[in-house]
Amino acid sequence: MADTVLFDLFGVIARQQSPSGRERLVTTAAVPAPAFWESYWALRTPYDRGEVSGVEYWRRMASALGTTFDDHRIARLVDADIASWNAVDDDMVALVEQTAASGRRVALLSNIPEDLALHYERHHRWLKHFAVAAFSCRIGHAKPEPEAYRWCCRALDLAPGRILFVDDRAENVAAAEAVGIPGHLFAGPTQARRAIAELDRERGRGRPAVLDRR
Repeated sequence: MADTVLFDLFGVIARQQSPSGRERLVTTAAVPAPAFWESYWALRTPYDRGEVSGVEYWRRMASALGTTFDDHRIARLVDADIASWNAVDDDMVALVEQTAASGRRVALLSNIPEDLALHYERHHRWLKHFAVAAFSCRIGHAKPEPEAYRWCCRALDLAPGRILFVDDRAENVAAAEAVGIPGHLFAGPTQARRAIAELDRERGRGRPAVLDRR
C-alpha cells in the first residue's frame, strides 16, 4: 500500500510554459519559432540530466539553428527560459502542503536543468516539504528512464509499491508502473486530491488502494 506520494513538478505543481514565456524565448533568440522549438526539445535531455551547463546548451542551440549567441544573449535566454517555467498552481501547492501536514511523506521527481532547479530552491519555499527532491540534473537520469524511478525508491528507502507517482504525461506514468510504482495520471487538483484521499481510506480498511487513473 502506497504511503509516499511522488509528485512530478511541471504540469502538476508548476505550470507548463506560458504562451508569453514561449514568445519571449523566440523573440530573444531572434530565429523562426518552428526551428527554435524543434532544437529546444531535441537538445534538452543532456541539459536536464546535468550533462551540459546552460551556457553550453544555448551554444548548442545556436549551432543547430545556424547562428551564434553571444554571452549577453545567452544570459538573456537563460533568464527567459527560467521565467517561462516559473508559474505554479496554488491549489497543487496547497495539496502538497496538506498531504505533508497529514503525516504522509511527499517527494518530487522532475526533469529540470540546474539553472531552473536553483531558481526554484531560492524562490519556492514549499520545496521544504519534500523528503526527497529528485532533480534530473542532479541524479543523472530523466523520466521516463527506469533508473529515474529506481533512484527515488532507493532515496526514499521504499519498495516501489509503497509509492504513488503523480504525473501529467502518460508515458511517465507507464514507465513508473513498469518498475512497480503505482501511478496516477494527473488531470487536475480535484482528481489528484481524490487519489491521495483514496490511499487513506484504503489504509483504514487495511487493503491495497484501487487508484483513480482518470
